[in-house]
Amino acid sequence: MYLIKQVLTEYDNLSRQSSHDRSETCLVFDETHDHYLWLTVDWQGSKRLKDTHVHIRLKNEKIYIEEDWTEEGIATELIRLGVPTSDIVLAFQPPDVRQFTEFAIA
Repeated sequence: MYLIKQVLTEYDNLSRQSSHDRSETCLVFDETHDHYLWLTVDWQGSKRLKDTHVHIRLKNEKIYIEEDWTEEGIATELIRLGVPTSDIVLAFQPPDVRQFTEFAIA
């Protein structure tokens, strides 16, 4: 859990430093239900925009990456920090495709 929060916070900090747009980034850490999100909220005229960049949840003692729109990938960052690939599920991949990755199936 700590590593997930660390990685998402680093991404958020980098985004805030390099971003020239007015979009607001948000970190959501729901430790009760084990969901971790990094998202952007903004307005385009009278339309509300919400983009989820990363959604991670903990399930069955594994890290499920539900959504990841980062360039290098959250899984890559977690591996660099010592998380084994057997503890990471690329949940944004269909279940029948996961067997062809180096990561956990579920």
